Amino acid sequence: MLSLALLTLKARKGGFVGTFVALLLGAAVLSACGILLESGIRAGSSAERFAAADVVVAGRQEVELTFKDLDGSTVNESQPLPERIPLRASSADRITGVDGAEKVIADVGAPVRLVTGAGRPVPGHHGAGVEAHNWSSLGLGDFRLTIGHAPRAAGEIVLDTELAAQADVRPGDDIRLMSTSVPRTFQVAGLVALKDGGAPRRSVVFLADATLRQSVPEASVQAFGVLAAPGVSPHRLADAIRSALHDDTLAVHTGEGRGRAEFLDVTVSGSNLVVLAAAIGGNVLLVAVFVLYATTSLSIRHRRREIALLRAIGTTPGQIRRMVAAEAAATGLLAGVIGCPAGLLLVYWLRDRFAGHGIVPSDFGLALSPLPFLAAVLVTVLTALVAVLSAAHRATRIRPTEALGEAAVETPGLGRGRRITGGALLVLSAGIFVTGLAQDADFFTLVGLANSLVLVLVVAVAVLGPLVSRTAVGLLAPLLNRTGVTGYLAAANTRANVARLAGAITPLVLAVSFSSTVVFAQTTGLRESADQLRAGLVADHVLTAPSGVSPELAQKVRDMKQVASATGLVRSKVVAMGRMLGAQESVSLSAQGVDPRALGSALDLRPREGNMKALSRDTVAISTTTASWLGLGVGDTARLHLGDGTPLRAKVVAVYERGFGFTDVTVDHDLLLAHTTGKVDESVLVRSASSAPDLTQALSHLAAAYPGTVLRDGLAVDDQLAEQRANAWVNYLVVGVIIAYTAITVVNTLAMSTAARRREFALLRLSGTARGQVVGMMRRESVIVIAAGVGIGTLLSAFPLVLVSMAVSGTPVPAVPGLGYLAIAGATAALAAAGTMLPTRMLLRIRPVEAIGAKE
Repeated sequence: MLSLALLTLKARKGGFVGTFVALLLGAAVLSACGILLESGIRAGSSAERFAAADVVVAGRQEVELTFKDLDGSTVNESQPLPERIPLRASSADRITGVDGAEKVIADVGAPVRLVTGAGRPVPGHHGAGVEAHNWSSLGLGDFRLTIGHAPRAAGEIVLDTELAAQADVRPGDDIRLMSTSVPRTFQVAGLVALKDGGAPRRSVVFLADATLRQSVPEASVQAFGVLAAPGVSPHRLADAIRSALHDDTLAVHTGEGRGRAEFLDVTVSGSNLVVLAAAIGGNVLLVAVFVLYATTSLSIRHRRREIALLRAIGTTPGQIRRMVAAEAAATGLLAGVIGCPAGLLLVYWLRDRFAGHGIVPSDFGLALSPLPFLAAVLVTVLTALVAVLSAAHRATRIRPTEALGEAAVETPGLGRGRRITGGALLVLSAGIFVTGLAQDADFFTLVGLANSLVLVLVVAVAVLGPLVSRTAVGLLAPLLNRTGVTGYLAAANTRANVARLAGAITPLVLAVSFSSTVVFAQTTGLRESADQLRAGLVADHVLTAPSGVSPELAQKVRDMKQVASATGLVRSKVVAMGRMLGAQESVSLSAQGVDPRALGSALDLRPREGNMKALSRDTVAISTTTASWLGLGVGDTARLHLGDGTPLRAKVVAVYERGFGFTDVTVDHDLLLAHTTGKVDESVLVRSASSAPDLTQALSHLAAAYPGTVLRDGLAVDDQLAEQRANAWVNYLVVGVIIAYTAITVVNTLAMSTAARRREFALLRLSGTARGQVVGMMRRESVIVIAAGVGIGTLLSAFPLVLVSMAVSGTPVPAVPGLGYLAIAGATAALAAAGTMLPTRMLLRIRPVEAIGAKE
């Protein structure tokens, strides 16, 4: 069978091109997703400040939640923590007592901002912030003093060489340092650099230990570096420290793990990348199965006479299945081997796009190993096998005595199994939609139902393809009959070949319905978020800065006579236990901290129930979305973990509606601020008093004392929606893959269907039909395919989009930009037209007498 399969591949190269290209694209995307997945799991960067430490003890930057699964089993699930976990200084004594630990050095630090004497903020490396650390921690790292001396006096500071070049300072010059207060002036005592001469990944300054505690009071112990005694291996020391500490909130690192402890942004973005890679890969695999099934079904249908002949001469169904399986395996293996190098190019492009949208750092390193490539090849081969065996199931089960008759005509109607399956899927779809309408207050249930609904509907259309095609032809064929001879021929052909028509319509339905659902779900969410932002911000002025606003600025603004109310706005994340469709899962929620006195005056979250003014350090307000996900209401107790892992048990005092525009959870400003890494506000919202002369000038003068702070009339909507736009971009990427697969399927399907009609074209021309009439016939047939595919796809997407819109805005009308819909429908129509008309014109160049005698 293998030799026969290889001969078939050689003889029918054109018929396998579409399948091969689809598999190649799938292998490329899957290998790229595999690399991203592995990179997210192994996320890290070479240690710099901890390079000389044998063992590093830091906070475990994740929280683990335990819950019951639907089957009653216990599940442990982790969520990354975005804020650095501070350590207790007393832990150093316990580590020092561990056998094999020669020296323990505490790394104390905090994010700071540098300002030149002229008031110009100094950006850190790669545009990131600057960190201040204690001078005694220098011995833990790979830094060396290149010029000057260590910081001795209270007013001295040491910079890394690249940062000094950015600020254009050298030893003896002055520079200002700002943390959570106004800038203080320091004299540059010296410069440090990495021992290899390269620039550090994160810009750093060093202060004397006592000076750091006085000048940067928010600095905390970030890690402990441990130097091993002579003859003690790092791994042995690490095991001893774990046993001595016996603390689940601490993580003990050696080797590459030291870099993960040092660079929090890499660790957090790696966790996010794992989720994104799995989501993209899963969607691609799902679409690939649909596409390959449609492509291989068409290929098998065109080989009915070949299979019939094999059955007639005694070939068993098992032998035929083995033959087509060998063909699929050979095609999948070749496509996988060629597609993986393309995936290597794709993954670097994806990494750069992710970095551009702030999902990963710009210097995020990729972990390359053979595993993703091997997995991509294996999945590609298995996908090809599943698709071809499913498509060939019926063709291989016909009896030898019926083989030639079965091959001679197209099978009329649908089999009983397909009718029952299709009907069951339609009933299930109706049930999902009705359930969604009945659950209009539960956001996450609605979104989950919408995602399930579009999938079930597309599968139903694929199963009932011939019936759907016959219905479409019944509606459109009478219109074609009115367009003359060519229209009559097109209508007759489509009536006689509904199965062939279904093979062309199904991928169009897939493209339009999936793409419309994904894209317009995002536009609906973004529209609602923007509307809520504009309506909820009732402040007259906003003070903001790229690297954060000092918290004391809000208090100074609040004390101004021209100000009615003001609040600092700080943002972070919290972790909670949610429930969707009956199953529990850990969730990461956006959180904001505000002064309760400013709610309603500077910030209006539109409370649905409860009292927002009752917000305090032991209470919390949640959005309607969060209330549905967590199953909480006013008076209930919310069990949360703040961004640094600190547990919070707080009473829910209000539920508000504008969570999409702002955040899922709102807590007391000072509470949330204390549990962030930077200890700075994102902005300050100001509501002027009824009579506020010269407030703008006064605010500008006050902001000038905090370099980098600017005065605006409102929050920049694009900046506030940056995270949502990044998530939307990921979904648009999935749509791009769907469109690419659709292009392959549609062009291949229609081209193969058209190429199989060369004898039909020749017969028409020999009987007197003009070449232009044949072209006109095919053009009208393509109109039926396009109208049916785009129309049905649009109809199928309407139902899930109604559920999404109900979930987001409470109305059944989604946000569907006209140009966006035209782009999806137009691209799909153009592909269908090209797949039909280009092969038609090529076939019509062949003389009819040659085409009529050509072999299949």
